[in-house]
Amino acid sequence: MTKLIIFDLDGTLLNTINDLATATNYALTENGFPTHPVEAYNFFVGNGIHKLMERALPQEARSEEQILRIKAAFLLFYEAHKRDLTEPYKGIPELLLELQAKGIKLAVASNKYHLATQKLVTSYFPNIHFEAVLGQRENIAIKPDPTIIEEIVTVCNVEKKEVLFVGDSGVDMLTAQNAGVNSVGVTWGFRLEKELKAFSPTHIVTNPDEIRQLVASSFHWNEQKKS
Repeated sequence: MTKLIIFDLDGTLLNTINDLATATNYALTENGFPTHPVEAYNFFVGNGIHKLMERALPQEARSEEQILRIKAAFLLFYEAHKRDLTEPYKGIPELLLELQAKGIKLAVASNKYHLATQKLVTSYFPNIHFEAVLGQRENIAIKPDPTIIEEIVTVCNVEKKEVLFVGDSGVDMLTAQNAGVNSVGVTWGFRLEKELKAFSPTHIVTNPDEIRQLVASSFHWNEQKKS
């Protein structure tokens, strides 16, 4: 029976790609580098802010110094504009409210830097109680390292077999594997379905209501087993 669902943020709960692309392109322009179309950022994001800056820079300019310079400009702009174009995916607010009403514990595990992760979750989902909202933090390994998932599982005091980790990328599916929890790959996010399938997720869903159905079936199966 599912007792805890951990969600990735970008590409899973929120469509943040336009604001991420705008902020990165701003940082690139400010430092004299070429920009990229928004759709290119679907494949730049997912491994934390440092890797995003590295991927956005021309290959010959990917020194640590340049990455840090671009990152600083990005952070200043993104902090002021992270809600300009960002919005929840259709059906996500309703799904979270229903899961909460059914007593399912909810959490967020993101590779977005921690402060922005917390601010966005609080802003877009004010009526949802999350047991934990964790982003990228200093000296803590990011996904696909399982540390963030294991930390949340411990806080929530559940068994790993009772956990679903929901995400939109191969990084998320690999994170679930590394943590020993079931995974749900969503096809509405930033990455292609073939990437999800390459990491053998436990489930693939095409809309948020299918997550509700997965949870409902786990309760139903448990009730049948007891009877």
